[in-house]
Amino acid sequence: MRKIDPADKPAAPGWVERPERSNMAALRFIVWIALTLGRRTARLFLYPICLYFFVFAGEARAASKQYLRKVLGREPRISDGLRHIHTFAATILDRVFLLNGRFDQFDVRTHLDEAAQATIDSKQGCILFGAHLGSFEITRAYAHQIQGPPASMVMYEENAQKLNAVLRAINPVLAQRVIALGKVDSMLKVEQALQRGEFIGILADRGLEHDVTGVSCDFLGEPAQFSTGPLRMAYMLKSPVLLMVGAYRGGNRYDLYFEQLADMGMQQGMPREEVLRQALQRYVAGIERHCRNAPYNWFNFYDFWK
Repeated sequence: MRKIDPADKPAAPGWVERPERSNMAALRFIVWIALTLGRRTARLFLYPICLYFFVFAGEARAASKQYLRKVLGREPRISDGLRHIHTFAATILDRVFLLNGRFDQFDVRTHLDEAAQATIDSKQGCILFGAHLGSFEITRAYAHQIQGPPASMVMYEENAQKLNAVLRAINPVLAQRVIALGKVDSMLKVEQALQRGEFIGILADRGLEHDVTGVSCDFLGEPAQFSTGPLRMAYMLKSPVLLMVGAYRGGNRYDLYFEQLADMGMQQGMPREEVLRQALQRYVAGIERHCRNAPYNWFNFYDFWK
């Protein structure tokens, strides 16, 4: 890995610059359709929606093609692009049901490595590192299944405001479980949640503009920028860190994976930068492995390698 000079970076990452397509009135209509008519009927609406975005969202279509070419190792077909968008749309629709506690509608298979199982069995708080890969919300189904602790999301303030708007449209109660970074009491809230034995989830594959903690890692055969900021937070809080991926398999099926990345409480004797380097490499290698295992589950629809 090499350090990224802030002067070499664009003014803002692509995911920050992209305009929001969400519309609260449309979202509330979709929520009503889903909860009133049921999941099977609501899924019929996905086909025209996906076709519309495939035809008119040129930038997202180009990014999808770039990613699929890397992960599939061949030139993607039109059917690959449509499947990629449909997978994304299906997980968004399922979010409506998952955030309303309708876990019974899903077949969730869990896969934990030995270290992750031991961490969860210990009932101590831990940080879950995800990515824009599959569904984070399916974690709530897992916590419900094992009667485990609640899971809060930690994210940058701008994204937290957007997510809270979405949550208020779907299930207002859950808006309280989003912790915005950058506020005076942000770290205190995270620390208190960990002390209560809760899960703290963060999607760690995107950074902010001029992120001086950014490093370049090989991802799907080409260098991409990743931030060590989330890992630095975990190191400061001496928290175990697990990789979490909820891969959508079609229909109502999900595979949920938990794998240990690092136990920051046990790494304090090593140089900090070495601990962070090793943990970040495991994180990037992990999401690359899961991308290859579930190639249509990658939901960064912009030039991730720019």
